[in-house]
Amino acid sequence: MKRGVRGTWFDFVDDPWKHVGREMEAARFHPDGLLVIEDGIIADFGPFDEVSPRHPDLEVTQIERRLILPGFIDGHIHVPQTRVLGAFGEQLLPWLETWVFPEEMKYADREYAEEGTQRFFDNLLAAGTTTCQAFTTSSPVSTEVFFEEASRRNMRVIGGLTGIDRMGPEEFLNTPEGFYEDSKALIERFHGQGRNLYAITPRFAYGASPELMEACRRLKQEFPDCWVNTHISENPSEFYGVLRLHTDCRDYLGVYEKYDLVGPRFSGGHGVWLSNDEFRRISAHDASLTFCPCSNLFLGSGLFRLGRVTDPAFRIRLSFGTDMGGGNRFSMLSVLDEAYKVGMCNNTLLDGSVDPSREDLAEAERNKLSPYRGFWSVTLGGAEGLYLDDKVGNFMLGKEADFVVLDWEGGPKAAAWHQSLVVGPEGPATMEQAANLLFGMMMVGDDRCVDETWIMGARAYKRTRA
Repeated sequence: MKRGVRGTWFDFVDDPWKHVGREMEAARFHPDGLLVIEDGIIADFGPFDEVSPRHPDLEVTQIERRLILPGFIDGHIHVPQTRVLGAFGEQLLPWLETWVFPEEMKYADREYAEEGTQRFFDNLLAAGTTTCQAFTTSSPVSTEVFFEEASRRNMRVIGGLTGIDRMGPEEFLNTPEGFYEDSKALIERFHGQGRNLYAITPRFAYGASPELMEACRRLKQEFPDCWVNTHISENPSEFYGVLRLHTDCRDYLGVYEKYDLVGPRFSGGHGVWLSNDEFRRISAHDASLTFCPCSNLFLGSGLFRLGRVTDPAFRIRLSFGTDMGGGNRFSMLSVLDEAYKVGMCNNTLLDGSVDPSREDLAEAERNKLSPYRGFWSVTLGGAEGLYLDDKVGNFMLGKEADFVVLDWEGGPKAAAWHQSLVVGPEGPATMEQAANLLFGMMMVGDDRCVDETWIMGARAYKRTRA
């Protein structure tokens, strides 16, 4: 079936960090555009006056006074932490022990997991998120439910059974052999079925014995087209704990390298305390990191070095993630808000005003999150970070038609007042106006700015006004 959607469109064709001072060259803006969708796939796209004559008799849905972007991509999120969102944080390890592990244990019950997972996906769509890479639990049931619910909603997801055999309640832990057998069965059932993709998922090296890491290596050897998703260098206590447990490795990344897990389709969440050498090795492996600013601030983990990761000499694939519930929001707009603030703090640390010996003006500048850098990071950049840019991330022909419809007046009243200074009631007429609107939404807005979310060319969410 073919259909069209007419409206105001904004997407990216390149990485804005490659166009310093000329970032708009990485973007594309059609104030009156037409997206043509056939069986959920983008068949045509461009200015309405150019595209519409090629498709006579096309059924067209018109979306007015809204800004339409590719669906947001969350590179790091935890399905079973939905109910503990907002629990008193402390720091990472005591927070896990107090709140997270007890809640995740309940997901071994199918009915409990189904209810929580439905809420999870409801919240994703309400936040404009159309693709996620997610952790489930150490229970196979929770992973089954995750993929089943994603399939029901026709969403593009990456996930997998979460492996942990240390540092948790005994009844919560896997055994290495059990993890291998359960993961293999889940891969054979779900990987590549519909829009499901499987990630071999050691929770973190701090909770993984050498035997469990060996099981991960075995799975990656047998299923090389699977993803690998984990945590890395999130918190100082965790970081030093890993080195005590894996004494033959000189740093955190070395644990994953030892078991041949670092390469394309490897994604490490957080990376706050990685060394410069680890950053260089991640780049050389063509592996990926996920920046989780909401969580890093909520749990006091530290400031991610955005300017280092975007160094053109050692560029690293990068996605942004909520890390909900360590992150206290489902909204990728909130992620951009916090990421901007982290970047500005790092900018100050490197501009020479605090310590002239640390001055690095180029890296300082790369920490600044403009609207172009920000929204690229949660659309096309996020797709590149998750090795999905052949499928999602922008409106190139042949990609899956996932998109979010943003209402620049839908957030707090203060946001609407600001936006009225940027554009008139008719909406943005230029790319610069659109970028200014987006910056206002990322700094003042929230999920109330999400008016609609579309999955494979069909509307999956519509905001209801109170």
